[in-house]
Amino acid sequence: MSTPKTSTVEEYIQRAPIVAQPHLATIRAILRNVAPEAQEVIKWGMPALQSKRIIFSYGAFKNHINFMPTGPSLLPFKEALSSFTVGKDTIQFPYNQELPYDLICRIAEHRVKDLEENDAKWMYKKAGVK
Repeated sequence: MSTPKTSTVEEYIQRAPIVAQPHLATIRAILRNVAPEAQEVIKWGMPALQSKRIIFSYGAFKNHINFMPTGPSLLPFKEALSSFTVGKDTIQFPYNQELPYDLICRIAEHRVKDLEENDAKWMYKKAGVK
């Protein structure tokens, strides 16, 4: 259940459910800190940061925030993510839990480094990633 269609990240956060707004603001601050040169855009109806490519995206849902840094960026953190619901390219952070600030920073930094060093694609397939 995403928020209604918006054209800016500020509008997206303002239109999100009240319970989601602090999580959205926090993850936005984390990601902007990790990728300060990236441009904030709305992609797939949700906030995203992009440079040459989409770096990551995030969005508000009924009971959680979704963080989408791509599957390959999640692999090195599999153990640290074991207590969260993880999809192919996403992590769900429930609203009733504090965001794992340091973990999000490490994953985001890994994604930025992978993009810079390997020209990593958005949601790309790589050996060992399905």
